Amino acid sequence: MSWFESFVLGLVQGLTEFLPISSSAHLRLTAAFAGWHDPGAAFTAITQIGTEAAVLIYFRKDIARIVSAWFRSLTNKAMRSNHDAQMGWLVIVGSIPIGVLGVTFKDQIEGPFRDLRLIAVTLIVMGIVLGVADRLAARDETGGKHRAIKERKSLQELGVRDGLIFGICQAMALVPGVSRSGATISGGLLMGYTREAAARYSFLLAIPAVLASGVFELKDAGSGGHVSWGPTIFATIIAFAVGYAVIAWFMKFITTKSFMPFVIYRVLLGIALFVLIGTDTLSPHAGESAG
Repeated sequence: MSWFESFVLGLVQGLTEFLPISSSAHLRLTAAFAGWHDPGAAFTAITQIGTEAAVLIYFRKDIARIVSAWFRSLTNKAMRSNHDAQMGWLVIVGSIPIGVLGVTFKDQIEGPFRDLRLIAVTLIVMGIVLGVADRLAARDETGGKHRAIKERKSLQELGVRDGLIFGICQAMALVPGVSRSGATISGGLLMGYTREAAARYSFLLAIPAVLASGVFELKDAGSGGHVSWGPTIFATIIAFAVGYAVIAWFMKFITTKSFMPFVIYRVLLGIALFVLIGTDTLSPHAGESAG
């Protein structure tokens, strides 16, 4: 991997990680369209450490409060009813599905799941799901001629059942094209949470899963020697800087705007992929040989 490739891929990772459009799919597609080798699941997982570092800094006050309350709840029974302490447990519970499925389907994630035809399908299907969830949220927030405004749930109302459902939604993002934020936000909206609550919990829930995945890949890459360390570290730094700016913008965007632009983009991109593959302009396995 060249330094220019790492710069572009780091930029793509930072721009797409927190938007509901799938960073892993865009890394795969960027390489395929540019005629580069597929950067691979290891590169994706390691550069995601950079974007998660941006989450740690952006939500540092929330994270410090949750971690502190969670540790105190281990020895202080009175703290166990504290919302922040409960959030710590809910993040742990919500991280179980992606941990189990990530290890179980590791070979598929690094191989067959990266087929561009599957990515096209997931882009379209999850785009439609996000669109439906967004419309339901908008209907509750605005009401209508014969409907009263319906108050949506905040994170204060998050329980074990919903936390586990959030986690199952996050696990779906093991397939490129699904989108971690897209799946968890869609799940949250369908369960009746506000856009802001669904997005905030989505970012917090991603921290242990992404960091664990990155460390796991670092261990394998260190022993296998199949990662270009200089360019990969450079891409991770780029992803961190760009990712921080995207989080700040996205959290403001979702308080007043619809997710429909992302829905339209996902569906059009998926259709374009099918057209390119169907006309033999693009191979569904482009760049895979040396990923």
